Amino acid sequence: MAITLTENAVQHVRNFLAKRGKGVGLRVGVRTSGCSGMSYKLEFADEVGDDDLQFTSGGVTILVDPKSLAYVDGMELDYTREGLNEGFKFKNPNVKSECGCGESFGV
Repeated sequence: MAITLTENAVQHVRNFLAKRGKGVGLRVGVRTSGCSGMSYKLEFADEVGDDDLQFTSGGVTILVDPKSLAYVDGMELDYTREGLNEGFKFKNPNVKSECGCGESFGV
């Protein structure tokens, strides 16, 4: 059971946390939303919750709540720039379908 970050994602998270001046890592989760059923939620975490599961990738702490883990287990998180667009990309082996806009997924 794990979530990993590419080197680009590691550098982005480290740089962002350094600019913020605080934070323990990246919180990854899912919520019911979108046209395919679920969507990802990402936020920079300032503390570890009692129920959080912790992973480390490239020296970055990744926090996941137990309910979300079943949907994101084995996922690789990348950070890309394509032209004027930049952001996180999710490579999730659990996904069976995605909506056309890429904002939600089904398992």
